[in-house]
Amino acid sequence: MQSPSHFRAVLSPCIGVCTLGEDGLCHGCHRTTAEIARWGQMDDDERLTLMEAVLPERESRRSA
Repeated sequence: MQSPSHFRAVLSPCIGVCTLGEDGLCHGCHRTTAEIARWGQMDDDERLTLMEAVLPERESRRSA
């Protein structure tokens, strides 16, 4: 019997508000166009770092 896969699926932070601000970040998900384009090639660790650390920091800076 094979051991179960350790698969983790990280969902996209996209909320369907896809417009870029003057700062180059999406108003909905706070990603750059490069991050949006690369999302499919990122591994789960990269995606989690972006979603748990980078994007919340950007959001808090924007709302300050």
